[in-house]
Amino acid sequence: MNIKLTVDTRTRIGSNEVKKLRDDNIIPAVIYSRGEETRHVEVDNIDFAKVYKIAGTTSMIDLKVGEEIVPVIIKEVQRHPVKGEVLHVDFQALKMDEKIKMSVPIILLNRDNIKRQPSVLLQILDQVDIECLPMDIPQSVEIDVKDIDFTVPKFVKDLNIANNENITILTDLELPVCSLSEPTIEVDEDEGTEEATVHVETANIDTENKE
Repeated sequence: MNIKLTVDTRTRIGSNEVKKLRDDNIIPAVIYSRGEETRHVEVDNIDFAKVYKIAGTTSMIDLKVGEEIVPVIIKEVQRHPVKGEVLHVDFQALKMDEKIKMSVPIILLNRDNIKRQPSVLLQILDQVDIECLPMDIPQSVEIDVKDIDFTVPKFVKDLNIANNENITILTDLELPVCSLSEPTIEVDEDEGTEEATVHVETANIDTENKE
């Protein structure tokens, strides 16, 4: 799927002009590429929000600047610290024959269908660093945790891209991505006995019913 976004060349530069843009629901942005001059552009806030929801910071976007199509990824989004509104966007231009290094989010599949129950799943690594050509950038990387057990965690080498010859994983393959543990038992310090929290709650409910 080709993701497309139209931007306009920005001539209004400076804090006062940028404020006027934002008041008009327009986001100031730049397109940068190694060895080339940074280009100032502006993009409609609503149009950007729709594309960002789909593309995130990992999918390639066909950026239409006038009659030119520039392949980019969204490199950085600056937001207002309180309101959360987008203040500025950095687009990174891509060269289709040059590899790019980036971080991609890790998705844990079947986390609600883990065979070992009861259990607590802990995700240790949220993203993985990779290098590949722009056309090979995965939107996310995945790992199935359905069969994970209490003794052996899932590692970077278990990710679904580990055997993809078009993608080089830069993160240490032996780093754990997630682990599984058994639920802990709360200790009643006053009584010096161990009781599961659920048992205590049940006892309280029964007492109230008798009253």
